[in-house]
Amino acid sequence: MSLGTIYPAQQLCLREVGLRDGLQLVKQFPTTVDKKAWIQQEHQAGVRYFEVGSFLPAHRFPQFADVRELIAFAKTLDHSVVSALVLNERGVVDALTTAVDEIMYVVSATEQHSLANSGKTRAQAIELLQRAVALRDAQAHPAIISTGISMAFGCSLAGRVNPDEVLDLIGQCFEAGADMVALADTVGYANPQQVRALMRAALNAFPNQAIGLHLHDTRGLALANATVALEEGVRILDGSLAGLGGCPFAPGATGNVVFEDLVYLCDSMELHTGIDLEGLLRTRHLVAASMPHEPLQGALAQAGLPRL
Repeated sequence: MSLGTIYPAQQLCLREVGLRDGLQLVKQFPTTVDKKAWIQQEHQAGVRYFEVGSFLPAHRFPQFADVRELIAFAKTLDHSVVSALVLNERGVVDALTTAVDEIMYVVSATEQHSLANSGKTRAQAIELLQRAVALRDAQAHPAIISTGISMAFGCSLAGRVNPDEVLDLIGQCFEAGADMVALADTVGYANPQQVRALMRAALNAFPNQAIGLHLHDTRGLALANATVALEEGVRILDGSLAGLGGCPFAPGATGNVVFEDLVYLCDSMELHTGIDLEGLLRTRHLVAASMPHEPLQGALAQAGLPRL
């Protein structure tokens, strides 16, 4: 798929990252059969963007051992866009043996988190991004390569992050060949004013590029942050079913913005999602049954849909 096919300009694209980011910190995880049912039910509800896992050593991250099987399954579903995370060159090589549509790679906004997360400096991370693009191009693989800039709004290891450094890093990612860049509030430090300023600056600085937003709800501001981002014209946003997730290399990290609540927000703003919320909420039952000891978040699940 081309970038324009995956992320059409000005079209709202809501990415469900529960099977990747959502499973990073869990003590138990669904079986492959349950994961396929998760994807199937969400697809029936209208979800089209799925991040299904990471290419990481199975002995260290057994929750992602079935990533190839999940990619193959999700690709059987009409109009699905399937992404997976890589952290090193081996992961890139492995991803290129699959039919994945989008290879997600992470660059950190701070040196401290970059070293903790991947053992690389930011400069080394950009070099690996360049290498990933070269490997993709050499194989003529149709996948796009997206870069998530973690800790873009504040870092639990380094503290404040200079927005000018983030803008410079966005430019470096695009120069290295990234097709899309998403800014990540990895530990929920962002506030609406900060999100509005940085996303406006990013969209103005790179008007012809695809730029997304990945939010965590650590301090309860994720939906407020999503609102201002949508108002600024951001149309690529991540969320996790039931708010699962968090970064294992970021102290204090908690879950993503609740995907169901994010869909409801967009619908309430008259932004077409194409997602049936009742169907999406039913998928939570499967997740709850497969991970009974994991807390599930979400205001919509608790309160229910309003009567109109």
